[in-house]
Amino acid sequence: EPLYSTPFQRTASDWRRENPHKDRGNISGVAYPYLTVHKLNRESPVFYLLMRKMAIMTKIKELISNERLQYLIFIGLSIGAIGLTGILYFFNALVFQPYTGGINPFVAAAFVIVLGFISVSFLLSRGWFAIYKKGSLKGSSRFLGLAVLFASITVLIDFNVGHVGFPADMNVLFPKSLLFYPAMGFFAEILFHVVPLTILLISLTSILKKVSHKKIIWICFSIIPLVEVVYQVMPMSHFPLWAIVVFSLNLFLFELSQLLIFKKYDFVSMYSFRLAYYLVWHIVWGYLRLKILF
Repeated sequence: EPLYSTPFQRTASDWRRENPHKDRGNISGVAYPYLTVHKLNRESPVFYLLMRKMAIMTKIKELISNERLQYLIFIGLSIGAIGLTGILYFFNALVFQPYTGGINPFVAAAFVIVLGFISVSFLLSRGWFAIYKKGSLKGSSRFLGLAVLFASITVLIDFNVGHVGFPADMNVLFPKSLLFYPAMGFFAEILFHVVPLTILLISLTSILKKVSHKKIIWICFSIIPLVEVVYQVMPMSHFPLWAIVVFSLNLFLFELSQLLIFKKYDFVSMYSFRLAYYLVWHIVWGYLRLKILF
């Protein structure tokens, strides 16, 4: 049986082709050139590091090949989000400043997409979640009314708190909002759901080895909604206590609903759920609130 792995056998074949006049070593009837050097390489840390990298690359290639449709849809959504970002940046670069600060929005978007690509690759490799399942939109569309309900509750909070609550310029104005929020919704799904879910699953499956996968998922789902809740509530210190409590609970349930849709259906359905929420809260009410509250 050959002592060395396929990559080194291929190297040996190349060497023999290029050096037909050289002597070849022989062990157990299997001929190899520079046998001693190969043996040293095989026992060195560099050899194992090389083999590990090659194994990882092979797994990635196999995953992309097996999940081609999943990656194509993710790439398509990413290109769409980048395209919307580019159009908005061309007309008004300052629209992204409250979210990216001094960072170029294209750099920020590319960074988020790379994080998303790595994270969805992990989730796909485990078979736990999907980017898209055939027929999922038809099934998940019945939950869009729930997203509208969550958004309507947020609107009522804003209406009751009035001008002492959210600032007048909190939303991107119509019609730019039609481009801005679909792009930001995609990035939000990656940052608030996909990346935290991946990190928690990697951590918890390593620590809680005797706990079932189903229980680990529920632990993740009970923690992840808090990420966006904390992010959204931090600037609300001047709000009445009742408004903060209701807003936090409403947003937590919205986030939890999204994660359950992600688990039952796919990423596209979860993203669509957020778009329905954004349509009511940021786009429609974002236009009306300026006329009603200010």
